[in-house]
Amino acid sequence: MPTPPLGRLHVLTDTALQTRFSHAAVAGAAIEGGADTIQFRQKSGGPRDLLSGLLPTVERCHSAGVPCLVDDHLDLALAAGATGVHLGQTDLPVRYARAVADRLGEPFLVGATATTAQGAAAAEAEGADYVGFGPVFPTASKANPASVKGLDGLRAACEAVSIPVVAIAGITPERVGPCLDAGAWGVAVLSAVTCADDPAEAAATFRAEIDRWLSDRT
Repeated sequence: MPTPPLGRLHVLTDTALQTRFSHAAVAGAAIEGGADTIQFRQKSGGPRDLLSGLLPTVERCHSAGVPCLVDDHLDLALAAGATGVHLGQTDLPVRYARAVADRLGEPFLVGATATTAQGAAAAEAEGADYVGFGPVFPTASKANPASVKGLDGLRAACEAVSIPVVAIAGITPERVGPCLDAGAWGVAVLSAVTCADDPAEAAATFRAEIDRWLSDRT
């Protein structure tokens, strides 16, 4: 089953590090700035609480033609009509999510977190469509992050798989080019956009760096 296209600028929504904007508002601003994939991320609350923020976020993304992925929760991703799910290392194993997705009869993205090249290869073997790899740089957005992998670790992960690798953690506009040089398909950002004074402008800065890198290689 063909999978939906995966963007190069992933913005993770958040209402914990910031409380000014809803998930849907963050998604809208990020899309305005050039984000071409949104990942709904909420680490607290029950299913109904999460759905209350997820449904309008999915609607906002669908209306803009941008994929919306749901962090951790395959059931909520399916219930809300999201484009796919992103699974962490303690979530439902990729192979089970892949099996469910393949029974849908329609495209559905399954992404997986990896912190080593071996983990990235294992995720691909289980059926992941892409890997979110990190932390590439130090980050304050996660309570207990794995050890920093750096650009060498990112490069090793990219060389270990044939699916797209999205670099995450500590990504700044200045680090976009080096991450793409290391083989990453794209980058994922959270606080750099969500917590910015102007999320749309912040997303546009990242978009410009990606577009500049792509233009230089055309």
